[in-house]
Amino acid sequence: MAAPPATASTPSRCLSGANPRCAAQRSLSSLAVAAPPAGLRPFGTRALSVRAKVATGVQGASVVDDGVERPWKLSDARLVLEDGSVWKAKSFGASGTQVAEVVFNTSLTGYQEILTDPSYAGQFVLMTNPHIGNTGVNPDDEESNQCFLGGLIIRNLSICTSNWRCKETLEEYLIKRNIMGIYDVDTRAITRRLREDGSLIGVLSTDQSQTDDELLELAKKWKIVGVDLISGVTCDAPYEWSDRTDSEWEFKKDQSSETFHVVAYDFGIKHNIMRRLTSYGCKITVVPASWPASEVLKLKPDGVLFSNGPGDPAAVPYAVKTVQEIIGKVPVFGICMGHQLIGQALGGKTFKMKFGHHGGNHPVCDLRSGRVDISAQNHNYAVDPESLPEGAKVTHINLNDNSCAGLQYPMMKLMSLQYHPESSPGPHDSDTAFSEFIELMKSNRL
Repeated sequence: MAAPPATASTPSRCLSGANPRCAAQRSLSSLAVAAPPAGLRPFGTRALSVRAKVATGVQGASVVDDGVERPWKLSDARLVLEDGSVWKAKSFGASGTQVAEVVFNTSLTGYQEILTDPSYAGQFVLMTNPHIGNTGVNPDDEESNQCFLGGLIIRNLSICTSNWRCKETLEEYLIKRNIMGIYDVDTRAITRRLREDGSLIGVLSTDQSQTDDELLELAKKWKIVGVDLISGVTCDAPYEWSDRTDSEWEFKKDQSSETFHVVAYDFGIKHNIMRRLTSYGCKITVVPASWPASEVLKLKPDGVLFSNGPGDPAAVPYAVKTVQEIIGKVPVFGICMGHQLIGQALGGKTFKMKFGHHGGNHPVCDLRSGRVDISAQNHNYAVDPESLPEGAKVTHINLNDNSCAGLQYPMMKLMSLQYHPESSPGPHDSDTAFSEFIELMKSNRL
């Protein structure tokens, strides 16, 4: 089936009644605030100061075969999906050719946290929110030290940024980190295709020398199921983490007076998971994914965290073995990939979902209390609750599809969630999960 066009077929409409081409012809100077007429004073006595930057990727002119220069950028990139569909787009960020799995994310904002979430390794992230880039990028919202995803797919790239924390544009950020991005593509049509057909392997390319068929062949040959992606995102050696949530963002006022030593397995851990634990009174030692369980137990921690991470849990049997050797000995908290590894360590099975859960607006029900939280999620795999042994209880379900979103095994002193309680980006409904982990460690001290 032929892909829908990347741009709308109907002519542009200018709400002001002016010429539809006015937006393309308008100079950047017209964005400035006009001075008040003579004799009138501006609001109050202070001048309005807005930190704004122009995004260069949408400003460039293009020359086509007829030799005529157009004041807008033309399509210079393609997204080729494994189903044979080809989507023309405009590029921003890095150039080249990249292969990855295409997933869609329903968050309205938080693109910087998404870009630096290691759980997106091996994936192109398509943002369903059409307008991206308007808040720019700042150094405080990083969830790791680099970008691990394959590329970013968006509908509209903001022509400028305006935010008090903005330090650079989204395009400048992607160029520095060698990450590809495309815009002016029909993200709604692609999302519908992914929902109907499931996640698809795709190829992003700005290389005009390669044909569509050659790119399609790359997509068909590339595999993500059964691939160990954790080894590419974990740390190289143990380290201590001490940063807590900044006071200006802290919403939990009753800080714990007790201190707990938590060893966190880095399967692709996000910074804000560690910040939240530190804010709850934890001293954190982070260890690589392959760190022996015996070495962790020698540290005599109060608890162990199995973090989030990318890919297929069945592709990392060494991590499952580590979890098996630790559960039952100390209190354990698993998040996302950690939750799936706990499921397998208990003898359960995991499976690949049709298109996964990616976004900051997933409703989750706590079956113990009936409480419903809006959660941040990012995973393509889930635990099959029917495969779990007696004693393991499903504590949470995703209300969109009733999939398992949380586990508890009191005899083993473990708890786990399929979603992100630190919610960066996302609502803070589930922050109480960290408090529950603290209580689990407290009870183990008695």
